[in-house]
Amino acid sequence: MENSFWIDSTKNIAPKFKSLNKNLNCDVCIIGGGITGISTAYKLSQKGLKVIVLERDFIGSKATGHTTGKLSSQHDVFYKYLVDSKGSSFAKDYLQANENAILDIKNIIDSENIDCDFEFQDSYVFSEEEKEIPILKEEASIINSLGLSANYLESLELPLDIKACVKFPNQAQFHPLKYIYGLANCIIKRNGEIYEKTTVYDIEKKDNVYVTRTDNYTVSSEYVIVASRYPFMKLSGLYFLKMYQSMSYAIACKVDSHNFSGMYINTKEPIISFRYAKDENKNILIVTGNGHKVGENKIQENPFELLENIALKLHPEAQILNRWCTEDCISLDKIPYIGNLSESMPKAFVATGFKKWGLTTSNIASNLLTDLILRKENHYKEIFLSKRFEPIKNREELTNMIKESVSSLVIDKFKIPEENLKDISNGKGKIIDYNSDKIGVYKNENGKVYAVKPICTHLGCLLEFNNIEKTWDCPCHGSRFSYDGTSIYSPAMKNLDKYEL
Repeated sequence: MENSFWIDSTKNIAPKFKSLNKNLNCDVCIIGGGITGISTAYKLSQKGLKVIVLERDFIGSKATGHTTGKLSSQHDVFYKYLVDSKGSSFAKDYLQANENAILDIKNIIDSENIDCDFEFQDSYVFSEEEKEIPILKEEASIINSLGLSANYLESLELPLDIKACVKFPNQAQFHPLKYIYGLANCIIKRNGEIYEKTTVYDIEKKDNVYVTRTDNYTVSSEYVIVASRYPFMKLSGLYFLKMYQSMSYAIACKVDSHNFSGMYINTKEPIISFRYAKDENKNILIVTGNGHKVGENKIQENPFELLENIALKLHPEAQILNRWCTEDCISLDKIPYIGNLSESMPKAFVATGFKKWGLTTSNIASNLLTDLILRKENHYKEIFLSKRFEPIKNREELTNMIKESVSSLVIDKFKIPEENLKDISNGKGKIIDYNSDKIGVYKNENGKVYAVKPICTHLGCLLEFNNIEKTWDCPCHGSRFSYDGTSIYSPAMKNLDKYEL
């Protein structure tokens, strides 16, 4: 997998933090060093609490470092859905929570003097299909009724055949890693601590203390927050039944100039989103989307090709600099879960299910979780209630949740007959049947074979091989493993069993 533009463009300024090397105590232990964990640590440290952040890789290395860098209340065509399913009052509060988040992030940037390329931009959701015209007209009308002045348009200055569009004014974009690096510096100045390359395996409640366990050391705290994109604990809160995982792709291109202003996303699959960014003196075009459910094996062609074609429509001279992919958690009702982790752990909290809009929602989460810990009222508490459990309404949702588990392999060392390998091309992987068992096999470009047990170490789901990213992906809860079985995406923490050939 390639690095994202955000990671590549900050590799010389990224802060470095050591791994946890002793047992520690604090007021709040935060698991996950993405924008949600770092933002919440920043807010809590402002209030004088002693905070420790534990990050499995390096801060911002997963979802935060692989986003579009948009801060927006325009979450696709979403507000008619909210009004129909939750009511106008709910939809208005959801909209206002996101609008407040944009302004709060801007205030933090200004007060802490964080250089992160922040700029206000209008945001557009558009369609190239005439049948979408009434849908977007109605969406604009609903948004205006909720208190935001949105504009319905039927043309844009883009080299695309746009039939209809809704414009959200005064949204924003920034460099997400530069932002959280600035927050991290503030946390350290206020005596908070951040540890990287530190994997958390369990949280244990002992009397009134939570003990967070890593490989060799523990952090004891009065409160704990799971901000690891997907809650890694297997049963707490039953989140494995309340969410599914979606994978999206992205490219960064060098272009000659900025031919338009604003941020854009379309309405229908395949979803495509694009915006500009800056890197020193270079103009950068970011194009993302063309997603699918994690572990879905229907992707036969290179998903980056569609993104590259869009980039070339917008800028025929575009030069591809980066290609990357990312995962997002999506709840059944499309609303994030922010609040208590589970009934049995009253001082443990969670933030997850951001539906691909985590940069804005991270700020909502940081304020809400801070208020919960300080026992202050928060107007948006019920909007994002983590304890809710929406019923599974249809077969599609059910297949997003469940995949058949398979029996364990018992073979430690073996030789796979050549006839089992002849259908696997170099650079490809697949699951083969061997002596009534299933074995995950990958051949690298030179023909070297790697064999793993293709069963997710989280809850035992059968994995699928992603021939684009060369990873074993879990369709149940989004865990991912490299071709040799190394765990690279939670909730699974343990590597796959590997077999000698």
